[in-house]
Amino acid sequence: MTQHLTPNLSQVMEFIDRSQDGYGIFDHEDVLSYCNSQFAALFCYQTGEATGKHFSELVKHAHSLQQGIRLDHQNIDAFIDDANHKRRSRLFRIFEVDLIDGRWFLFSEQCNPRGDMLVQAKDITKQKILEQSLQNSIEELNELALTDELTRVANRRSFVGSVDSELSRCRRTGASMTLALLDLDHFKAVNDTYGHIVGDAALRHVAQLIRQSLRQYDILGRIGGEEFAVFLSNTDQASAFTVADRTRREVYQHPLQFEGSYVQLSVSIGLSTQGCNATFNDLYTEADSALYKAKHEGRNQIAIAS
Repeated sequence: MTQHLTPNLSQVMEFIDRSQDGYGIFDHEDVLSYCNSQFAALFCYQTGEATGKHFSELVKHAHSLQQGIRLDHQNIDAFIDDANHKRRSRLFRIFEVDLIDGRWFLFSEQCNPRGDMLVQAKDITKQKILEQSLQNSIEELNELALTDELTRVANRRSFVGSVDSELSRCRRTGASMTLALLDLDHFKAVNDTYGHIVGDAALRHVAQLIRQSLRQYDILGRIGGEEFAVFLSNTDQASAFTVADRTRREVYQHPLQFEGSYVQLSVSIGLSTQGCNATFNDLYTEADSALYKAKHEGRNQIAIAS
């Protein structure tokens, strides 16, 4: 028959003192009556130096050494006032705290009916680093899903989604809108003459030139192949033509430089300006017809859908 033994207080204290977690007990007046070395170190004290100190003294001491808890407030007294409103607000409270040195701790506070409070601080720095790494990976995957890999502008799916959102907003304002389709002229000849490496460089070069010529709120995407699209919200035909012609001239006036050679590039542009009830397909169909017209009439020019 197994005999159940109750550990004595000295055994419990030995485990706490050896623990990698910080433990501290505050009395009802918020004076630290006990702590292990891990807890004292959070406030830049040795164990014996920390006990007997008020919570505010502990925080101010670490702050004076530019160590300890990273404050949410510029003013240390404002931080302490805010902390005092939260401390003992519930019988049990759990929260995360980051330190100035970059470490993260999970704090728990548990109160008894007298107002004494047991605080535990567990180092969760590794978990936070892993969490941040995972979040970064998710953001990178999301960006890859929405970005054209070659030109680093929005891909077709992302572009159409952004345009649909803008169309909804434009319908509420009743404003007109314009879709511009841009096609790189003689792109097959560039690939055949210089090779696909230069062809890819030409697409990246043109994408950058288009981006530079647009307004901050215009939406740029690569629709496919050598075709790009720009959505101009709240833009009438005359203003859209001004933006499109600036883009056309920007591309033509800046040939691609590649390994000592200059590759002359140009774009043909088709414009469709419609009212607030237009759909993406309405705009695309008209702009595509206008683009065909610009190509047919000699390229390096702009055609407007009638």
